[in-house]
Amino acid sequence: MNKLEQLKHFVIDVDGTMTDGGIYFDEEGRESKKFCTRDAAAFFVAHYLGIEIIVITGRESLAAKKRLTELKVDHLFQAVRDKKQFLEKFMDDHKISQEELGYIGDDLNDLSAMGLASFVGCPKDSCKEVKNMAHYVSPVCGGDGAVRDIVEYVLSQRGEWASAIKKVYNTGI
Repeated sequence: MNKLEQLKHFVIDVDGTMTDGGIYFDEEGRESKKFCTRDAAAFFVAHYLGIEIIVITGRESLAAKKRLTELKVDHLFQAVRDKKQFLEKFMDDHKISQEELGYIGDDLNDLSAMGLASFVGCPKDSCKEVKNMAHYVSPVCGGDGAVRDIVEYVLSQRGEWASAIKKVYNTGI
C-alpha cells in the first residue's frame, strides 16, 4: 500500500489556501473572504470516501465559519497560534498516525505542522519553504481551486476520484 492510500484525514489551512490570502474589510470593519466554489467538490468527495476534514486556521473569522459549516467540515479550529502543538495533541487524542494524515497549507505558520503529515500539498503561490516541503505543488493558486486540485490529485492517484465524482454528482465521468 502506498502512502496516499493510507490517508484518512486532511488538515487544511484557510487563508492563502482556501482563499486568495486577502483579508477584506467593509466600512463597518466587518471582515470578508473570497472562497472558490470549486473547492467544494474536494470536501464532498472526501466525505463520501470517509476522509475526515480538519480545518486549522490562525485567524478567527465569521466568514470562514460560515463557509466551512456549509462544507460540513468535520473539525474547525480557529485562532490557533501554534498549529504543530495543537495538531500533535489532536492526533494523540484521536489516535491519528502520521501515515493517515495529509496537510494542505501555504505559508510559514503551516510549516512545522506539515512535518506531522505523510503527505503535504500546497497551492502554486505558496512560500518557497512550503513548496520545498510539499509532495505536490498545485498549478493553481490559493483561493482559485487549489484545495480541489490537491485532493483530486491524491484521490486520482488512489484511483478513487472519477468514481466518487460520478456517485456524488451523478455524472457520467
